[in-house]
Amino acid sequence: MIQVTPQMRVLVAVESVDFRRGIDGLCQVVREHLSADPFCGCVFVFRNNARTAIKALVYDGQGYWLCHKRLSAGRFRYWPSGCGGERGRALLAHELSVLFSGGDFERAQGAPEWRPLPRR
Repeated sequence: MIQVTPQMRVLVAVESVDFRRGIDGLCQVVREHLSADPFCGCVFVFRNNARTAIKALVYDGQGYWLCHKRLSAGRFRYWPSGCGGERGRALLAHELSVLFSGGDFERAQGAPEWRPLPRR
């Protein structure tokens, strides 16, 4: 099982993806639509057109993990939108957890990202 940690980069595809695609097809989407390297260790997240299922793809150094979650009732109401025509949006790990639960990740209150302290 994969564990999403705060250090992991998360990139969510804004547009829906054909869920008949497997690992190779989603890697192609990562390269062509998200302009990213599928081997980088980033967690890539996709949704189907009906907003009833999501897939997460990540390379762990030995191979790919492909996780699929389908809701038994309802839809994923909250999904990232692209800014300025972007096809992918970066999320923080805690925002991804909220998204996986079907919640509004933009209203999630998490600890701020770490940043270096100014030198004195």
